[in-house]
Amino acid sequence: MKKLSYSTLMLFALAGALMVGCKGKQKLPKGETEVNIPCSGSDYFTNKNFFRANSLGESSDLVVSKKKAMDNARAELAAAIESTVKTVTDNYVNSREFNNREDLEERFEQLNRTIVNQTLSGIKMICEKQVQTSQGGYRTYVAIELSASDIVQKYNENLSKDERLKIDYDYEKFKETFDKEMEKMGNR
Repeated sequence: MKKLSYSTLMLFALAGALMVGCKGKQKLPKGETEVNIPCSGSDYFTNKNFFRANSLGESSDLVVSKKKAMDNARAELAAAIESTVKTVTDNYVNSREFNNREDLEERFEQLNRTIVNQTLSGIKMICEKQVQTSQGGYRTYVAIELSASDIVQKYNENLSKDERLKIDYDYEKFKETFDKEMEKMGNR
């Protein structure tokens, strides 16, 4: 009796595992085909440690296809950084409640543009795939990343050099605000 119960339990467990496994592979609607795009997907999303972007470029020339892909990815990365840092700056300034708030926000925005341009030179390629199309052209897929901590460090260096901002600037508070925003990005 004990053997029968154990065998029956194992059979039910195996059947349950198979049903769960089959459920994970859902069929697509008729006429649709899943497309797997190189250098994309959750491994290439921005998270709390890195800003990430991916893109593709197409051309009849292989080098030009790579240049287009990199230019598109850099633009996407720059936009994500600018947007995030704008949110961080707004939250930081609001939490600090400075009297010269408007001037401070304006100076942060100017600094933001400068730093984004400076830090894009530290981009790291995390994926690159090149394919030849059926028409004989080339398509390049890329994914790039930039360390969030490098960006915070650049802000700290530049903010510390600005005498007017230096008076109002609190690195720990800025970093805390930045880390909170990056945490949100990792949870998307």
